[in-house]
Amino acid sequence: MPLYDCMLLLKPHVKKEALMDLVAKVGKHVHRKNGVLTDLKSFGTVQLGYGIRKLDGRYYQGQLMQMTMMTPPNLNNELHYLNKEDRLLRWLLVKHRDIKFGMDFFGEDDTKAELSKFRSNLYEDEEEEEEDDDDEYNTDEAERNKV
Repeated sequence: MPLYDCMLLLKPHVKKEALMDLVAKVGKHVHRKNGVLTDLKSFGTVQLGYGIRKLDGRYYQGQLMQMTMMTPPNLNNELHYLNKEDRLLRWLLVKHRDIKFGMDFFGEDDTKAELSKFRSNLYEDEEEEEEDDDDEYNTDEAERNKV
């Protein structure tokens, strides 16, 4: 089963009990579909880049929640009941990809070789630049001595 992040942006005045009720509702739905809720993060109240207009006004702040879950791919079609939820401003479901960053990108054997190539190339370029500078100064001095 693939890993998904469900981002929930709730209205800023929603109480903690109502927020946890919504999270439990989504979690139960995931569990019914043989999924597992692996992580839950709350980012607190965040400032929005633009106002989100709803029937009861325009919101410039929201409470941001992230739910990480392993679930079958068809869950995306079944979460559309969140569109009718009054407490939510926006929601988004994002699928994790098998992308590796940084040192995880290289294998253990490749890491040292790649880094040593980079390090040696870095120092070789500096030495060549220094030698070129010396040649420029030597030619100027030779021209001055000729005159």
